[in-house]
Amino acid sequence: MRIVIVSRIFTPEPAAASFLLHATAEAFAEAGHEVEVLTTTVPAGPAARPLTGVRVRRAPVKRDRQGYVRGYVSYLSFDIPVFFRLMFSRRADVYLVEPPPTTGAVVRVASALRRTPYVYDAADLWSDAAGVVTSSSFVLGALRWVERFAMRGAAHAFAISQGLIDRMRQIGIATPATAVGFGTDVSAFRYSPQPPPVDPHFVYGGSYSEWHGAEVFVEAFADVQRVYPGARLTFVGNGSEQPRLRELAAGLGLSGVEFLEPVAPETLAEMLSAATASLASLRPNAGYDYAFTTKVYASLVSGCPVIFSGTGPTGPFLRGESAHHPVGAAVEWSAEAAASAMLAAADAPLPEPSRKALADWAAARFSLRAVAGRIVAGTEAVVASER
Repeated sequence: MRIVIVSRIFTPEPAAASFLLHATAEAFAEAGHEVEVLTTTVPAGPAARPLTGVRVRRAPVKRDRQGYVRGYVSYLSFDIPVFFRLMFSRRADVYLVEPPPTTGAVVRVASALRRTPYVYDAADLWSDAAGVVTSSSFVLGALRWVERFAMRGAAHAFAISQGLIDRMRQIGIATPATAVGFGTDVSAFRYSPQPPPVDPHFVYGGSYSEWHGAEVFVEAFADVQRVYPGARLTFVGNGSEQPRLRELAAGLGLSGVEFLEPVAPETLAEMLSAATASLASLRPNAGYDYAFTTKVYASLVSGCPVIFSGTGPTGPFLRGESAHHPVGAAVEWSAEAAASAMLAAADAPLPEPSRKALADWAAARFSLRAVAGRIVAGTEAVVASER
């Protein structure tokens, strides 16, 4: 079949959605299908990894000051042109669309006009998360309507967890859905032995938006530096909260806090392989209590234990696995709890043999290829049922 993937984000941009879509496009091609990706041009940075049998077509888009496609103007700068790109391109057998909901809504309209089914990558529910950044009932109501419209028209949805499917049902989305799980690209993220840091080094890799609540680690780092003055805290990636985090670090008089632009997955894996621990967070009561912070997978397959602060299923996962593997720690969302976990990691860093064993175990269990295979199988079933 011919499949068109529609997404504002794709590799080489370092994000969970990029890695999943890359693996999915690759899996479709390996299954013998014709694959085309409609996405955006990327800012200067890491080069895209080649994809055999996949045609990637990029178009300009408006990005925010951090270089990210974020906000309604940015979304529409992709959504409106992609509607015409779909309407005037060769007909596909199926579309696979990635949020935001505005893109899903545009694809639903194009899908109806072209009489082509589409499937939806339901990584999360944007209308739930929006409550963190706005209290406007009009904005929240409009976004909920658009998200329902986008997802209800899909022939099938692929969700990260059963909890997300349950939440979809609660807000009136009855679209057939499959929980496909998540993982990471083990061809890019892998353990590579690195010299241990002289002083503790903590790495937060990935996005840090309002609902992540990453400020908890900046506040906790003040306690860490009182014990380890040479400790470092590095944020790698895009984040709408970066100005606020910079201001907070300056206000606390912290040294050793740095913010790096996105790097290639292989480079981030090397940083994680050397770090004392990686950091991940999810602010409680931000509308994402059912979400799993997928950045932990990239850390584990890089041999790096994770310190998670917050709510959702990530905590139970880490606490459950910690009885058998040195995966890290999960604590409540507070600076005191986060500082305690960071100091414990600094006091007893994981030795090299244990890091390699952790990476080997995680790579065997959390490869994105299995997730991509489930999406391919589900999409093939959708197309077969439409014929």
